[in-house]
Amino acid sequence: MEVKIGVEYSPRELVVSSALSQDEVEELVADSLRGEGGVLSLTDDKGKRFIIPANKVSYVEIGATDVRRVGFAVP
Repeated sequence: MEVKIGVEYSPRELVVSSALSQDEVEELVADSLRGEGGVLSLTDDKGKRFIIPANKVSYVEIGATDVRRVGFAVP
């Protein structure tokens, strides 16, 4: 699952590849945005943890991981 997070005052978005489902990610985001002074915490596939202050989150895009093919194989 690929999650793109826009952070206030940052020119680039944060891209996290997670094993969580779309519903699980949405629930984490919603819970963090509801809380006063909360943080959004996600862990990627490699075990790295990303912690973003909830009041700095501009947007969250939740989508399936794209399969990228390299080479000249016939699909």
